[in-house]
Amino acid sequence: HLPREMRATIRICLGRCAPPARVPTVERMTLVHGLVLAAGAGRRMGRPKALVTDSDGTSWLARAVSVLDEGGCGATVVVLGASGEQAELDLPRTTWTHCPDWAKGVGHSLRHGLRVLGEGGADAALVHLVDLPDVTAAVAQRLLGGEVGRGSLRRAVYAGAPGHPVLIGRDHWGPLVAELAGDSGAGDYLRRHGAERVECSDLATGRDVDRPQP
Repeated sequence: HLPREMRATIRICLGRCAPPARVPTVERMTLVHGLVLAAGAGRRMGRPKALVTDSDGTSWLARAVSVLDEGGCGATVVVLGASGEQAELDLPRTTWTHCPDWAKGVGHSLRHGLRVLGEGGADAALVHLVDLPDVTAAVAQRLLGGEVGRGSLRRAVYAGAPGHPVLIGRDHWGPLVAELAGDSGAGDYLRRHGAERVECSDLATGRDVDRPQP
């Protein structure tokens, strides 16, 4: 048996050397992938918008991808159609996919894109269009601000008018894909499910461009 004084000393040391409290496990960061819809023929533009460039040579498609890339997306999928492989550019973190039903409308392009994203591990998709030249990465960053998860559903609005980008959490992909058809996008679904409206008119107009610019 140890002397009483030594036993007391050991108890004090054990108390001082007690293991630290367990550190809570940090949850995995939400993985958001971008989705650019650029499959249309651009009839009023005179050519597919995926092939349009500004007078200074800036590609509309490259700019749309950069909005999502610089806005916080981990990678981006671009849905092509009418342009074929001509629109494919050497862009970082970008995957190209061709929608066989692109001529049937944007609903088919969105459905195709979400199915492709569904093969990966993203928790949410930030959907953007190729023909919104004044939308910048700042808009994407605002859409991705705050808590983002698999149940997220929000869209950019400009002076109250709905626009893009649109954030769609993975929990919504299946139900949305099931009802997409023709030239109807996700608008009805977003309204019915109370998508959060994120005002961005201080950052851009959000207007699409359908005709050649002078």
